[in-house]
Amino acid sequence: GGRARSGLLCVPVYPRLFPVAVAALLAAHPLFAQEPVEAAAASITEDLILEHTRALSHDSLAGRGPGSRGDSLAQRYLIAELESLGLAPGSPDGGWLQPFELVSLRSTMPDTLRAVGPRGSAAFAYGTEWVGAAGRQAPRTEIRDAEIVFVGYGIVAPEENWDDYKGADVAGKILLFLNNDPTGDRFAGDTRLYYGRWTYKYEIAAEKGAAGAFVIHTTPSAGYPWQVVQSSFGGTEFELPAPAEERRIGVRGWLTHEAATKLVRLSEHDLDALDAAAQGPAFEPVPLGVTIDLAFTTELDTTRTANVLGRLPGSDPTLAETAVLYTAHHDHLGVGEPVDGDSIYNGARDN
Repeated sequence: GGRARSGLLCVPVYPRLFPVAVAALLAAHPLFAQEPVEAAAASITEDLILEHTRALSHDSLAGRGPGSRGDSLAQRYLIAELESLGLAPGSPDGGWLQPFELVSLRSTMPDTLRAVGPRGSAAFAYGTEWVGAAGRQAPRTEIRDAEIVFVGYGIVAPEENWDDYKGADVAGKILLFLNNDPTGDRFAGDTRLYYGRWTYKYEIAAEKGAAGAFVIHTTPSAGYPWQVVQSSFGGTEFELPAPAEERRIGVRGWLTHEAATKLVRLSEHDLDALDAAAQGPAFEPVPLGVTIDLAFTTELDTTRTANVLGRLPGSDPTLAETAVLYTAHHDHLGVGEPVDGDSIYNGARDN
């Protein structure tokens, strides 16, 4: 989904697949000594997958919000399943759990985002046209008279001879990004690289000293509709505690394609033309002459959760010390705004 995950590292939602993934590489389990592909495929059934899906998405787990009772129940379920499969505890202290602290952030965004440009002004409705979250772990964020700069895909990739910034100073600006990465012969063709992830967009914006960043959403470029983005920004965000010296942006946001088109029209430019120019390595950042003001508050708190770590020892004398890491997150969105009277975000299809 669109939500920035809390970084939980854990065993997969379908734990019985774990020995398949590891043993196929390490030959650690006798079940797979003969015909490993056929044996693995035969072990994966609809009933098996539904068993785990129903258990982990049950109402009693209340959406598995990080640090919640449902989170703890999910951890215990995973431990029991891994133990029944014969895996050993994988935490450095000899147990199953690797506890750590998370920072929770719940921002109160304004109902409208206002922009002013050479061709007038416009207001954008929160939720239907834009969404945003705090980029810094601070109780208040203020961005005043910040100019928006279109930076194409915002990619710096020396190995592809590609730099969308071309040395431009974007410190204190609001960066406007296309989602994903360019298609064609570069960047692995249609395969999405990390350059195409929204997390990369925010990270490079922070590295460049920007005040904030907005990603332009389209369903083809994201792989999911705008409703996923809406729900992902509808509640509490979770992050690891940020080091004091870490550079971060003030706001991490998304705009619908329609809203971005309307915003760019306030300048002397056209979004389709900018998009076309951004498809090649000669692209240079385009200051739009459009400015925004944005101020919001953020409630901060801390909570503790844990990764679940299981270990299947290898038997090969040469490869036994080599680790193959197979991971998935077990958390979800928890309890949020009711949909048809149901406030539990069960997460049956989340990972």
